[in-house]
Amino acid sequence: MQDIRILGIKAESGRWFYVIFGLIINICLGAIYAFSIFRPPLEKLWDITATESGLPFMIFLAMFAFAMPFAGNLMQKWGPKTTMFLGGILVGIGWIAASFSTNINSLTLLYGVIGGTGVGIMYGAPIATSAKWFPDKAGLAIGLTVGGFGLSALITAPIIKQLIGSVGPLSTFLYLGIAFLIILIILSIPYKFPPEGWKPAGFIAKTSSNPTSNNIELDREEMIKTNSFWALWLTYTIGCFAGLMAIGISAPAGKEVGLTHEMAALAVSLYAIFNFLGRPFFGWLTDKIKPKAAAILSFLIIGGASLLIYGVREKIIFIIGFCLLWLNLGGWLAIAPTATKIFYGTKFYGKNYGLVFTAYGTGAITGVLISGQIKDLQGSYFSVFPFVAVCSLIGIIVALFFLNNKKLNSN
Repeated sequence: MQDIRILGIKAESGRWFYVIFGLIINICLGAIYAFSIFRPPLEKLWDITATESGLPFMIFLAMFAFAMPFAGNLMQKWGPKTTMFLGGILVGIGWIAASFSTNINSLTLLYGVIGGTGVGIMYGAPIATSAKWFPDKAGLAIGLTVGGFGLSALITAPIIKQLIGSVGPLSTFLYLGIAFLIILIILSIPYKFPPEGWKPAGFIAKTSSNPTSNNIELDREEMIKTNSFWALWLTYTIGCFAGLMAIGISAPAGKEVGLTHEMAALAVSLYAIFNFLGRPFFGWLTDKIKPKAAAILSFLIIGGASLLIYGVREKIIFIIGFCLLWLNLGGWLAIAPTATKIFYGTKFYGKNYGLVFTAYGTGAITGVLISGQIKDLQGSYFSVFPFVAVCSLIGIIVALFFLNNKKLNSN
């Protein structure tokens, strides 16, 4: 086998650069998770409602998700580097253009549509690259790669808060956009997929007696004919609904239990740590106990946290509950891509996960709209949590009976 090197280092070691670079890239892309800090200043600036202030967040995440299938096709044709260049440029333009917004509608268009599309195009490439370079540690590598997205708010929330206080919310978009554009383009340069069939030295694939063995390679058309795809899509939607709803209301809902704006911003940074930890933890767990068990565990935690938040409504319980919801959103952003690799293989991974990821956009839209409507109608975000608990129960049932790859519809 030829000597494959990455940045001059033997591939078995050099491949970890893709995990590190992917983590940093996702820190930039994941700044959307600190958007709740923008909402009170924007509501004051433009005299808008809670539902309206959530529109850029919702559209950004929706465009992010629904650009992913398109990005998967681009990766098949262009490879990861060129795809990431396009995505990085759009991310930077979206954030920079947002600084020229005159109302919530123009912000939704410039930031939500352009920036969200850029993230959708770029996001899948580091994941697909890690999946292909790590056939032996896919869950861990993917979890660490996407971990930066969850970790992002830990770093960006205090920066955003500080910038808003000194230059205002609109100029904050400008400064961050310039920084993200430079970082994303530079880190995209070394990206490439391994040669077809490459395996790390000493790696032996599991035998076909294991139903999740590496010899399963389904393309997108075959994947959508399986029971597991629809079960994965639905459970992923529920997991993202709970997590993205929590992320979108973290700062304003915190005020309902007495958190100051400063405390809420600090809490968002804490939540981000849990969001980050959820990715490598659930990625590793999915490798060990398989997607079904990992999904059921996640829904048990989501349901319990939701009931706890709704029933107690104390500061410390609120913070603990939101830490668990953010943890599990991070978890689903590792469970779903790892399950996609386990169930359908790596050959068509970019295209397949792009379609699976539309669940994220569906979860974003429902999470933001339902929580915003409840706040505007009832004056509180808390009534959404019993609904989240019921959805978690549905997720457990779907995962228990359908989240496996034993029944592949071949005809």
